[in-house]
Amino acid sequence: MSTDRLIYLPLGGAGEIGMNAYVYGYGPAGKERLILVDLGVAFPDMDTSPGVDLIFPDMAWLIERADRLDGIFITHAHEDHVGAIGHLWSQLRAPVYCRAFTANIARRKMEEQGQPKAEVREIDALPHMVDAGPFRVGYLPTSHSIPETSAVVIDTPAGRVVHTGDFKLDKTPILGAPFDEAAWAEVARLGVLALACDSTNVFSAHPGRSEATLAPDIAELVQNAPGMVVATTFASNVARLKTLADAGIAAGRSVVLLGRAMHRMVRAAEDTGVIDSFPPTIPVEQAGQVPRENLMLIVTGSQGERRAASAQLARGKYLGLEMKEGDLFLFSSKTIPGNERGVLKIINAFSEKGVDVVDDSAGRYHVSGHANRPDLEFVHDLMNPQIVVPMHGEHRHLREHTKLAQARGRAGVLAPNGTMLELTGNAPRVVEYVETGRVYLDGSVQVGALDGVVRERIRMALNGHVMVNVLIDEDDEPLGEPWCEAMGLPEKGRSGAPLTDVLEADIDRMLGRADDDLLVDDDKLTEEIRRIARNTANTEIGRKPEITVVISRLSN
Repeated sequence: MSTDRLIYLPLGGAGEIGMNAYVYGYGPAGKERLILVDLGVAFPDMDTSPGVDLIFPDMAWLIERADRLDGIFITHAHEDHVGAIGHLWSQLRAPVYCRAFTANIARRKMEEQGQPKAEVREIDALPHMVDAGPFRVGYLPTSHSIPETSAVVIDTPAGRVVHTGDFKLDKTPILGAPFDEAAWAEVARLGVLALACDSTNVFSAHPGRSEATLAPDIAELVQNAPGMVVATTFASNVARLKTLADAGIAAGRSVVLLGRAMHRMVRAAEDTGVIDSFPPTIPVEQAGQVPRENLMLIVTGSQGERRAASAQLARGKYLGLEMKEGDLFLFSSKTIPGNERGVLKIINAFSEKGVDVVDDSAGRYHVSGHANRPDLEFVHDLMNPQIVVPMHGEHRHLREHTKLAQARGRAGVLAPNGTMLELTGNAPRVVEYVETGRVYLDGSVQVGALDGVVRERIRMALNGHVMVNVLIDEDDEPLGEPWCEAMGLPEKGRSGAPLTDVLEADIDRMLGRADDDLLVDDDKLTEEIRRIARNTANTEIGRKPEITVVISRLSN
């Protein structure tokens, strides 16, 4: 009897939106050969990760087993699926497989981080498959909000697994492959052991809409706008960029693309044949020569990103362009949960300028790239898997998707990050829990969540900071008075005196009373100074700041 097993282990993306990284393994327990599906990032915010550039899944478990990793398979080119490839590949060193458009993006990311872009290997869609250890892996095209999105078909000795990646049921997607029901049914014909399935829109009760349904409403809006039109959407949604540009051209407007990400995505789509040619655009340098009523800008920053074109236009001039009263700004996008504050800030800034802002609250100018609940039910029935493993979603999405699968008579299993499932046989089984978490790209350095860097930065942001400097002479006696520097704190407290003066006076009194045992022990002295400083600050300003103590000793 074989002791080999098939395992599934999400290291990111299951219990959150972003940082997708899913491990599959086959072989004897603890010795499985492994493949990885997707390697993405999440984006920071000032509340939980101030100053951080990117957030990666903690890949420590897989890095320790990198000698057993036979391939990395990327489903599509969204940042939450491919964004970490350049940063983490050097610790994994397995071949990277993807389709042409995604490969174009992945190679650029590898090159930017000094990694060998030749490790990115293009493969065609089914029936072409590649061997990776005990697995045979192929790509099943589907529709999403970026070109050449694919599900991953994974054939194993234990049975076939279909990992949907991000997908929707769109038979008229403008660009890229439509959802091909017959192709999916053919994949399912010989039986599907497990379906690892996108859970993002499990709470959306109505069937998803096609990308093609947006064109008439967008064209009418642009045509009837009296002034300049500016529209923002996700830079990766090349089909939406084309729809917006087509609307601008049809209205007799010159179209400008603003944002490096948009130019990069359009260029990748043209280079890989996803699109024959994008509608004609003009460089931003020529925009100032075009009458406002004949100009349309398509810009980055749909999620309120501070440095993107949308936010810069909201603050004032950007590259010589400025929005004025009577202009129109269109959000052809959905605000991702967590980004509401940044988006509202932009909307209010435009409102103060007299700009008319149109968002997607009426559902006319944006459609989701993810399958809604009825679409998920359709795919469950079409693929007819024995096991449904919800992934790609917050915990509430995974839990609801699990209940949906179980209600329809299938074995649904809730497996958030770090949950190792054995899929061998007819019923999934949790066999292990793996420590997972986050790794932060802070400048050019990767720091772990447990390193304390981000936690300390949050504490300083919340509480302020005081540095205390103390000089000790050769006889272990204080030399002169301590001096303090405060940052992020009020200049004066309840006493009316400068905060630093009060701190210095209280610490000086403590030093004057300190016995020899305290003065010769830097650790004990540091803790006592820190205690006095916090108590004094709390009395003066009602806050206990972070305290850094520097003790300098003169030598004989």
